[in-house]
Amino acid sequence: MNRRPFVAVLLANTISIAGSSLTLIGVPWFVLLTTGSAGRAGIVAFCATLPVAVAALVGGPVIDRLGRRRVSAVSDLICGLSVGAIPLLHQAGLLEFWMLCALMAVGGLVHTPGLTARYVLLPHLAEHAGTTVARAASLYDAVSRGARMIGAVLAGVLITTMGADSVLLLDAATFGASALLVTAFLRGIPAAEPQRAAGKVSLAGYRAELAEGWRFLTRTRLLLGVTVMVMMTNGLDQGWSSVLLPVHGRDALGGPTALGLMVALFGGFALLGALLYGAWGERFPRRAVFAAAFLLCGAPRYVVAAFTDTPLPLAVTMALSGLGAGVLNPILTTVMLEKVPDALRSRVSGVTQAGCELTMPLGGLAAGLLIDGFGVTKALLVFGGVYFLATLSPLVFPSWRSMEAAPAAPRISTKEPLRPSSAEPAARSPHPSA
Repeated sequence: MNRRPFVAVLLANTISIAGSSLTLIGVPWFVLLTTGSAGRAGIVAFCATLPVAVAALVGGPVIDRLGRRRVSAVSDLICGLSVGAIPLLHQAGLLEFWMLCALMAVGGLVHTPGLTARYVLLPHLAEHAGTTVARAASLYDAVSRGARMIGAVLAGVLITTMGADSVLLLDAATFGASALLVTAFLRGIPAAEPQRAAGKVSLAGYRAELAEGWRFLTRTRLLLGVTVMVMMTNGLDQGWSSVLLPVHGRDALGGPTALGLMVALFGGFALLGALLYGAWGERFPRRAVFAAAFLLCGAPRYVVAAFTDTPLPLAVTMALSGLGAGVLNPILTTVMLEKVPDALRSRVSGVTQAGCELTMPLGGLAAGLLIDGFGVTKALLVFGGVYFLATLSPLVFPSWRSMEAAPAAPRISTKEPLRPSSAEPAARSPHPSA
């Protein structure tokens, strides 16, 4: 039993995701301060997230060929360089708006393969650490949620005291630290190294491997249903985090400190939700818990933000929404890893993540355009109404019943690949971005 690789991945995720939370608040605030335009903030969000879906779509076979450890480290290094270039160019007086969009696009293009590479290693890391996949998935998500909380608190304080430029430089440093941890501690894990192709490397072979992931997606109804649902909610959440909440924070909450507090409350209670599910969640029906949690974490925050201009009501709502959000990814990750064979995980994860992130570029852009055209209140209500309709899916469609636990043994062997049963969910799983 060797827990060090699993602990190293958790620590790498903590550092990297905390840094990304700085950017999540720092970049929209930077754009709003330098341009004053919600529409331009939406354009930056569009440029940052459009390449995410492209990278997820084509990246699965590449991750296996290059090796999960190598892809994770290189991804972090490129992300660090792209984020760090923004404040350096701005301080030199050279940063144009198109450059900001391009640098955010580069970061979006390479960030997703790195996350996917670490995520698909979870069953192997759990086996090495001597724990079940369900517990490893809960801890993995809890660490991610906690990192977002820490990063949000730091972002609100640091933007106020040091400025957005310094926050982005700090984020660049966190990506470098994450790359070092993965490089050092995932050596000797066979699943983290390049996987030999069955035949000669060719474009036709690459297309065939990519098509395997698509076939698995389209032939499993639960997987397809989860992907479509999370595709909708991820787009809405992108509009919330990159445009709607920053504009509401500027206009009604008093600035970046209050904005950071809201994100931190959501992240902190999401951490609590993930830990509670890891401790007791396996005793309850997955579909019922998942449906209730998604209804709690989605539409309420949009509606409350639309009708309040003081921090307290939204703070309470963000806490409750975070509690629900923390339950989602452990369920989705567990089902994903139960249902998909190890040989297909990178490809299926890439395809499902691409599907789940397909609307994210449109979410930020639509939010910015709605605010410029109709005002922030109407934009919040439109987003909240669509979110509510999307989260009814688990209660309406019968295919979601196959989400319940399979009778197989809870621990996964790294030597014998999983065999698909009836279905599965999506990637980070389809990690809801909420």
